[in-house]
Amino acid sequence: MKFAVPAALFLSLTATSALSQIQPMPLSPATPIAAPKDIPYPGGTIRLTVDATDLAHHIFRAHETIPVATSGPMTLLYPQWLPGHHSPGGPISMFSGLIIHAGKQRIEWTRDPVEMFAFHINVPEGTKTIDADFQYDSPVTTGEGRIMMTPVMLSLEWNTIALYPAGYFSRDVQFEPSAKLPHGWKFGTALETASTSGDTTTFKAVSFNTLVDSPMIAGANFERLDLDPNGIAPVHFDIVADKPNQILVKSEQLAVHRALIQQAYKLFGSHHYDHYDFLVSLSDKLGGIGLEHHQSSEDGTIPRYFLDWDSTAPARGVMSHELTHSWNGKFRRPADLWTPNFNVPMRDSLLWVYEGQTQYWGIVLAARSGLVSKQDSLDQIALIAATYDHYAGREWKSLADTTNDPIVASRRPIPWRSWERSEDYYNEGLLTWLDADTLIREKSGGQHSLDDFAHTFFGVNDGSFVTDTYTFDDIVSTLNGVEADDWAKFLHARLEDHAPGAPLDGLARGGYRLVYTDAESEFQKDNEKIRKNTDLSFSLGLIIDKDNTATDVYWDSSAFKAGMTVGMKIVAVDGDAFDTTALKDAIRWSQAKKVPIELLVEDNKQFRTIRIDYHGGLRYPHLEPIAGVPPRLDDILTAKI
Repeated sequence: MKFAVPAALFLSLTATSALSQIQPMPLSPATPIAAPKDIPYPGGTIRLTVDATDLAHHIFRAHETIPVATSGPMTLLYPQWLPGHHSPGGPISMFSGLIIHAGKQRIEWTRDPVEMFAFHINVPEGTKTIDADFQYDSPVTTGEGRIMMTPVMLSLEWNTIALYPAGYFSRDVQFEPSAKLPHGWKFGTALETASTSGDTTTFKAVSFNTLVDSPMIAGANFERLDLDPNGIAPVHFDIVADKPNQILVKSEQLAVHRALIQQAYKLFGSHHYDHYDFLVSLSDKLGGIGLEHHQSSEDGTIPRYFLDWDSTAPARGVMSHELTHSWNGKFRRPADLWTPNFNVPMRDSLLWVYEGQTQYWGIVLAARSGLVSKQDSLDQIALIAATYDHYAGREWKSLADTTNDPIVASRRPIPWRSWERSEDYYNEGLLTWLDADTLIREKSGGQHSLDDFAHTFFGVNDGSFVTDTYTFDDIVSTLNGVEADDWAKFLHARLEDHAPGAPLDGLARGGYRLVYTDAESEFQKDNEKIRKNTDLSFSLGLIIDKDNTATDVYWDSSAFKAGMTVGMKIVAVDGDAFDTTALKDAIRWSQAKKVPIELLVEDNKQFRTIRIDYHGGLRYPHLEPIAGVPPRLDDILTAKI
């Protein structure tokens, strides 16, 4: 005989039965990783030897001898969070061949299943040192990453080829590094030489912090130039190049780079290094780079930087930008970007100061030193202002949120940069600091400026290169010390604003307005030549590379609305074989006759026709003086005496 069970009772019994079963719970870490402590590593100095001679395979080979104070569990870390990268970008996937020994006994390692940059080992009883052999298999093709070896030059970044013990601040772990280079090559680095034997150079022992912050460039074609003879601290250009003639530097070119150093000293009123080296690579084979370090910078630029001097202004900003970082970013650093070692996560909330103000001073110092002409500087600012004035992404994503992009996107290319927004804290940050500078100048009647902020904020502890951290409140307090205002409100408004168009108050207060004509500035022409593209951002909303492929399509632009997408290759324009001159002619014709521009495009091996209904003609940005407004921007770009 069957009895019916009421539905409510059935559900109650089912729920009770389910609750009575054991539910899953998270596992604890299999092997804990010691948190960093600010105590000296008790084992002593670690010796790291790198063989950088395998140019054919792009492989750096390392041997590391690690003294140990005790036996038992030990964790070795591969650097993950790197200053200047602002992201967990340590190239762990290219770290290979790890074999560890204690004497003749091999020690097996286990990668942590959660923290993939950590390797757990068990040190045998009585062991005094362990030896680790491994390689860094640097990229062979650009699709794998930045090329770091070519037949005539290399870039050695120590973080790519080193392990260090967990449980200690990285400043408390000492390394004695050495490097073997191809025969006859010369090198540049901020490290100081201890000895040389054949092709191997051993450097003086330094903290792991300093080692990671002191990369090396080396090459067959090398030149070292003195940028500050008899100065307060030695400053040098260490140049490697694809060809010997590319390192020939004319006296007037050397003079403006020397002036850059002097203008920086006049701006900041201090220096924060014992010596400084620009590690300059002139190459289209070694991967380009601009990366700051405290006593050096990696400045990868075009091979004909000096040879084509009259048209290389857009490539020169890397020098002034990275030099500025010695003060802003390396000496003074946001408190949430400072970490005790290279495996503790960073927070990027103040990158609009770290990078944004550095971008601002980079342009200002380039102009003041004569590294870039005043007109080129104005045209560069016009191009930046126009770009952000056309970025639709400001409608939904604040400038403040773009500081998370190095972590969110890991600096990978994105399809809709003008909508998704990438690292806009650089150049929109620049516009914010121009706004602040001109406001200070206006309110003070020209008696004060952002120069006073720089001198006060970055000029403390002259000669020290011990990192000094800061917060948002420190920024506000220093600005108020220069010229009283509600600076917290000012900054929050610009960091959190969603209004359409770029923040251009600084331009207007500086005595200029953004305008467009059908003629490119010389700066934009040179920029396109260097980048090998055609920039139609402010007309069609389109940038095309040398292969006639769209590399950027502005969100909601005429090209976007017509169906253009990044990656499409333009085959024909208005029925004729495509070239950029024909496209520009079509833009002019569409303006005169109000007819669509017809493009035949190849999209993923399929062909289709796209008609762009745009009739505004060619539009290129320029700055036009505003009558009756003091030319404060001119004053900003003028050299300090």
